Amino acid sequence: MSNPILDVGVVGAGPAGLILARRLGATSASFEVFERNTDVGGIWDIDAAGSPIYESAHFISSRTLSGFADYPMPDDYPDYPDHRQLLDYIRSFADEFDLRRNIRFGVAIERAVLTEDGLWELQFDSGDVSVCRYLVCANGVTWVPNLVSWPGEFNGVVRHAVSYRSPSEFEGKRVLVVGAGNSGADIACDASFSAEQAFLSVRRGYHFIPKHIIGMPSDVFASQGPSLPHWLEVRVFGLMLRMINGDLRRFGLPKPDHRIFESHPLMNTQVLHYLGHGDCIAKPDVERFDGDHVVFVDGSREQIDLVITATGYQHAIPFLEPGVLSVKGGRPELYLGIFSRSHLNLAALGFIEFASAAYDNFDKMAELIVADATAAEGSATAQAFRHLKATDHPDLKAGHRYVDSDRHSNYVEVNTYLKLLDKVKAKVGLTENSRR
Repeated sequence: MSNPILDVGVVGAGPAGLILARRLGATSASFEVFERNTDVGGIWDIDAAGSPIYESAHFISSRTLSGFADYPMPDDYPDYPDHRQLLDYIRSFADEFDLRRNIRFGVAIERAVLTEDGLWELQFDSGDVSVCRYLVCANGVTWVPNLVSWPGEFNGVVRHAVSYRSPSEFEGKRVLVVGAGNSGADIACDASFSAEQAFLSVRRGYHFIPKHIIGMPSDVFASQGPSLPHWLEVRVFGLMLRMINGDLRRFGLPKPDHRIFESHPLMNTQVLHYLGHGDCIAKPDVERFDGDHVVFVDGSREQIDLVITATGYQHAIPFLEPGVLSVKGGRPELYLGIFSRSHLNLAALGFIEFASAAYDNFDKMAELIVADATAAEGSATAQAFRHLKATDHPDLKAGHRYVDSDRHSNYVEVNTYLKLLDKVKAKVGLTENSRR
């Protein structure tokens, strides 16, 4: 006997999928969330296969601003919770709102195929099939690593950061970390106190933002201060960082080639401590391998045992057929970073980046997804969504210039973005009374 056709299918029971489940649970829609692991949590379950989490991982936004909507993190959590606390919090959210009842665990979707009658057929690794009218991809963006390589032969080991777990892996080794995103900086810190010698290779200069400013989490400090024009905010915070960190070239780092807020925040000044003490040594971009050595673009070389490439992840939706979504810079191109323009019954949550805590913003995005997914065919709401997906091309960057990289190709200015979401909600007929 075949399963009944669902109104909505959601892939992934990480934070984004749980937010959708909570929103969908407040409607009369039939839905199911499909999760390949045995419990909720997504990447924050360090024991889940393929999780990129390492033992020292902490949230980079504060407890104060990072909770789910109407469900704050516990008061006894530190300013920046670690991955174990995050996982406990996520699972308590699922318990509080009884979200597991609509989740099917232990099922991995191999393919999602659009049938001739416009439904999504979800084919699982078990051979089972489910069918839904509307599909939401909430499978996360840090599962498929960006792999890089260099010319030459190397006698050591090269691993992507997704495989890293513990500082004990560095003991007795000369370790090179390539990439200074938040994970790269964290891993370089771990190597600095556990390796024989740590090195950090960076392609460009970065602005290192402290996690606390005058005793409060940096995002809380920024949110409680006066609202400044962007040009003035850049100058004020740029001056503040120069006063706190000084000229980073004294650590061997290049001068940033962009202004603050023109790249994703790098919330780590601890690595500057290790650079200042020689426990970590800054190096430029890698040019090639040469046996036991890594050769850098400035001609210098170092004997290295282990290279960790902290080179990011692809925003992949591997179960969709190639060409279902257009891709730019390795990122799917979506209306508002949410909706497919070519398939009216396809959306994604979590495939957008901004300099802000995610979960409350995801909830605002999920509100729109649920409104679209549950709109009656031919209704004013459905027609409004159809029109906007076809014709609306807002500037989500608000004219701001971001670093020219794949990561920033779909980056948005968060205040502008949230205002646009409110405008779209009004256009499709969502009012305060119609929301949760």
